Amino acid sequence: MIRPALTALATLLALSAGAHAEPPMPVGAPASVAEAAPSAKPRTKAFEPTAEGKVGVLPEGLGIAPGLPAPDATVHDAEGRELKVLSAAKGPILLVFYRGGWCPYCNHQMYEFTQNYAELQKRGVTPVAISVDAIDKAAGTKAGFAIPFPLLSDPELAAHKAFKVVHHAEAEEVARLTSYGIDIEASSGKKHHDFAVPSMFLIDADHTVRWAHAEGDYKIRPTVAQVLAAIDGLKPAL
Repeated sequence: MIRPALTALATLLALSAGAHAEPPMPVGAPASVAEAAPSAKPRTKAFEPTAEGKVGVLPEGLGIAPGLPAPDATVHDAEGRELKVLSAAKGPILLVFYRGGWCPYCNHQMYEFTQNYAELQKRGVTPVAISVDAIDKAAGTKAGFAIPFPLLSDPELAAHKAFKVVHHAEAEEVARLTSYGIDIEASSGKKHHDFAVPSMFLIDADHTVRWAHAEGDYKIRPTVAQVLAAIDGLKPAL
């Protein structure tokens, strides 16, 4: 009689413990579900807003000025499909060049655009973000923030060169990035040490640049509110 009683007690304790345990993964659930912890989200760091008098300004020698035709280039999206930059979305686009998914300031910017995507869509504008990150790295950034707009991969720098927003990292800067655990060659899959000057171009449906901004300091960016105000200032002509 003692053995059955002990067995029943053990069963009762196991069931009680199971009530507080994590539920099992569904049959057939992808491993990525278990890996999609908050720590897997790309690291972010808030940038400093651009001073009001400097919003919509291009430093000398950088970018394509408003009124000029927007250049085009062949790139890939985060799903690996080849496409032209200007055909990444219909209608006016806000083309955003960012340094890469390794840059916490850029990640914060991607997060802000994701959170305010509906406001841009209300204005008929679709953000399109582009970096030198390889396709798999771009896909990781897109998944990390559930980004609803196109994220483009341009490790060959075709679009970066066309829009004149290439930053070349010299040996000292590469060493500093490496000391932070950042491998820019691994991110792009290329041996060059080039990536974007943080910049934006508002391009209308006729592929003309209507507004442009670039920053020499990567820690400074226009806020979404500043970008929305710039878009509103172009209405109804946009």
